[in-house]
Amino acid sequence: MASRLTAESRTRALAALESSQEPATELDVLVVGGGVTGAGIALDAVTRGLSTAIVEAQDWSAGTSSWSSKLVHGGLRYLQMLDFSLVHEALTERDLLLKQIAPHLVKPVPFLYPLEHRVWERAYVGAGIALYDTLAAIAPGRRAMPLHRHLGRRQIAQKFPDLAHEAAIGAVQYWDASVDDSRLVSTLVRTAVDYGAHAASRTQVVALTKSGTGAVNGAVVVDLETGREISVRARHVINATGVWTEDTEALAGDEGGLRVLASKGIHIVVPRERIKGTVGLILQTEKSVLFIIPWSRYWIIGTTDTPWEQDPVHPVATAADIDYVLDHANAVLAHPLTREDIIGTYAGLRPLLQPGTKEGTGSSKVSREHTVASPAPGLTVIAGGKLTTYRVMAKDAVDFAIGQRAHALPSVTHQIPLVGAVGLSAVRRQARAWSQRYRWSPAMLDHLLHRYGSALRELVTLCEEDLSLARPLEHAPAYLRAEIHYAVSHEGALHLEDLLLRRTRLVYEVADKGRAALDEIAEVVAPLLGWDEEQKQAEIEAYRARADAEDDAARQPDDGSAEQARAQAPDVAPMQPLRGS
Repeated sequence: MASRLTAESRTRALAALESSQEPATELDVLVVGGGVTGAGIALDAVTRGLSTAIVEAQDWSAGTSSWSSKLVHGGLRYLQMLDFSLVHEALTERDLLLKQIAPHLVKPVPFLYPLEHRVWERAYVGAGIALYDTLAAIAPGRRAMPLHRHLGRRQIAQKFPDLAHEAAIGAVQYWDASVDDSRLVSTLVRTAVDYGAHAASRTQVVALTKSGTGAVNGAVVVDLETGREISVRARHVINATGVWTEDTEALAGDEGGLRVLASKGIHIVVPRERIKGTVGLILQTEKSVLFIIPWSRYWIIGTTDTPWEQDPVHPVATAADIDYVLDHANAVLAHPLTREDIIGTYAGLRPLLQPGTKEGTGSSKVSREHTVASPAPGLTVIAGGKLTTYRVMAKDAVDFAIGQRAHALPSVTHQIPLVGAVGLSAVRRQARAWSQRYRWSPAMLDHLLHRYGSALRELVTLCEEDLSLARPLEHAPAYLRAEIHYAVSHEGALHLEDLLLRRTRLVYEVADKGRAALDEIAEVVAPLLGWDEEQKQAEIEAYRARADAEDDAARQPDDGSAEQARAQAPDVAPMQPLRGS
């Protein structure tokens, strides 16, 4: 069984950070930022044998890494730029995730690329997607995905009946993959902890410290749950804070570093039954690529690509954003969507790496997608990239940070399965008996295996100890009560916000953002987190206020007014010391 992320393990991690002031217990690597890149770096560093800690100012994946398009893909658009090596790299990582690293979390998804012209477009697009398949085939081992196919109108009608007849004269079907981005991050963190890393969420770096020679040698962090300040010593500090990259760089007091701008992408969510289709769609728009993605019980449709100049903690979808996505989706749908069809929206920020580095940056390593740099000795900064290639980014960051030691301590994460991957085949067979015992539907069993893989055994143990946990939530029956318990007892959730936004996705999966399920969810987790009735009600009220504010923001015409509406509500309930679990 894997190590648990809990309030108690977080307390132990903070103690390890505090003890790092002693020379014998100084950390090798302190990772700042708990998105997919930071989590990947923590796993890469600790599996090289380096003493490692990772801190995140919010919950794991709370920034960019929980609001993506949920795709693991090679990037068809890079073929238009003739960047074959980058596409091959991403496809190799895609297939590695599918076959070895996270086969429970990452799933193949077929997509249609609609064609509007008979001859030249079919030849052009077909050649590009054939090359896409070829670049994937270069990866060692058996193919992870089927080959592409050319389809006529009759075949399109079978696979996507709701594609408007006039929208395409044919299509090319190809394959990529999808993942619950937030679960990938929390699983990476948990796997890193399993190998000995220390992990503390809601722990903010407020200063970077330096030695007498000017080298960064640690940080000052604040436990945001208690307000306690802790000094940390580390031989290498790695900044993986995405859209907060420049803010974190500035804590070192130097002028060097990377330049990053934030770009907002939003998605809408509609029920699966509202669009008739069994495959996804990819569409070119004047501003971005639009995906219509089949996911679980619903469709995810997006995205946009607009500059964001407000508080990076509060990106929100505006009325104009929602209309943009609706308009472009409706351009190809036989039965247009309306606002009433939308059950949820979400917005995230992409960290767009700007060309070059700031003056004073000592050295840098550049790819088209990401850059690793050192603004000061002892400090490594990484920015750019995408979800699919997080492992390559992590490898590059650790290689760069430890320099010549990387030859003796090479990365091994290409052969490290994540929690839930080992023993997956056996648990899939055992799960049939569990589903009969607890009367789980086939859809529920598929949901559980996709989310937890072989770690489903741990949920079954919880159900054996308390049969009530095997029941679905009354007002959110897609999730078991055991999943709510497990999110706290194994996955590090500390607040209701963590549970409804990231451990589950109720914030956009149901029209009421999970409000109706709050009382039952709070009832399950209150004893685990030591909440009294006052704290439990404070958590419920804080989440309701957030949900109300986001509803208000979605009615606003622009980013400024939407962000102002969203900022009226707190992100979490008022601080109360954690008692462990």
